[in-house]
Amino acid sequence: MAREERDQQWRAFGARPTDGSWVGATPDEPEWAAKPLRDGAHRRLSRAQIIGLSILVLGLVLLALLQPRLILEGFHLLFFLGFMGHSAIKLVAAFTPRGLAVTAPLPDEALPAYTIIVPLYREAAVAAELVANLRRLNYPRDRLQVLIVLEAQDHETQVAFATLDLPAGFQVLIAPPGSPQTKPRACNIGLERARGELVVIYDAEDAPDPGQLREAAARFAQADADLACLQAPLRIEPDPRFLPDQFALEYAVLFEVFLPALARWGLPFPLGGTSNHFRADALRAVGGWDPYNVTEDADIGFRLAAQGRRLDVLARPTFETSPTTLRIWTPQRARWIKGHLQTLAVHARGPAVRNPRGAVALILTLALPVMSSHLHGPLFAWLLLQAVGAMLDLCPAVPTPDWMLMFFGWTCVAIAGAQAQRRAGHRQRPLPLLGAIFYWPLQSLAAAQALRQFVVAPFHWDKTPHTPRAANPLLPRLLARTGRALP
Repeated sequence: MAREERDQQWRAFGARPTDGSWVGATPDEPEWAAKPLRDGAHRRLSRAQIIGLSILVLGLVLLALLQPRLILEGFHLLFFLGFMGHSAIKLVAAFTPRGLAVTAPLPDEALPAYTIIVPLYREAAVAAELVANLRRLNYPRDRLQVLIVLEAQDHETQVAFATLDLPAGFQVLIAPPGSPQTKPRACNIGLERARGELVVIYDAEDAPDPGQLREAAARFAQADADLACLQAPLRIEPDPRFLPDQFALEYAVLFEVFLPALARWGLPFPLGGTSNHFRADALRAVGGWDPYNVTEDADIGFRLAAQGRRLDVLARPTFETSPTTLRIWTPQRARWIKGHLQTLAVHARGPAVRNPRGAVALILTLALPVMSSHLHGPLFAWLLLQAVGAMLDLCPAVPTPDWMLMFFGWTCVAIAGAQAQRRAGHRQRPLPLLGAIFYWPLQSLAAAQALRQFVVAPFHWDKTPHTPRAANPLLPRLLARTGRALP
């Protein structure tokens, strides 16, 4: 659509962007190709990795043909080692005290300039809610720059923002057409125009705590220059349905238990996709985000750590909504797993793996979860079939040690889940902890899709649709239990 057609569409909606509030490219400008990093996700596997992986696959195929029982026992052992390791580390993390620093708030005159970058695509439905949520941030307006980055061809979202009365300091930046069309590419375009000493990324559905920017500014002011990023906890709005409930529990374990423990242990970790607060100079020093990595948040945490930078966590949360159906959840989870495969491949051949702390972190945060996501479903199906077969006298019963290991692993995760519920201020509810057993196998559906895309469509970005909170009739009542009003 040409510029004149877009202007006609704006006029049809009575939209007249304020002078200076719209900047950047227009849809009729030439394409802007993202510059890849020197060794980023655009290079899926190195030659050495391809050779090593080919030898491994060939060896497994030959072993499966010659010794099928041995290969089955090997996968069985591999799963339980991974499952137990992943579960045990969650148990240790649950008993690791959070090391959140207590910092005195900075007076207004000492607060640094802050840039908020919000990359959006097809988010017209939540535009007004997003602006309302960002308005609530308690930060001096003369030191706050908000960059809403929209894609050139996303006319619907452009019209939605053109109809809004944007506060002072808000700008809509139209990213030029180009490839790959990913969130990190949009973030880099925003970073080029960022004027703040500190930079934070928010997503379309985010409702950050009003004091989050002030907490981050105070923490950065107190810390040494090696502190490059602070991750705020992401908390999922309450929803009693099975999938959102499990999603909320999973997020609570990650952001209230696991990441704070990794920060306390001095290990790097994959950042969340939103509410990560950066020193702008540290961000630029690593070249910004990898535009070809579909989990750019996970990647940049390890790239910062490889340069000797440190990561930590904040206390003030950001509230988010969750996918409500398997049709929405599966592509999102597949993108995450594919991005973790990309990140693991990149950093397994980079400087991060040559550092003991980096290597341990890669195993704990990427390798074990990726392996578990692929194996949960098959093992669950095997246990179920063998249990049914034993009841019908068709095969031997499932060995007792397998059930004991499964129970021990679930117990570890349940303890971490209960601790996460407490820290997040959720009601202590045992039902989601029991439901996790049925949630884990769903990961394998997404993992199979992720593995296929890693081969045939590595840079494809599966868009997660969002709807306004007001569209959920249950949410006002559920939020009332927590003392929070609807954003």
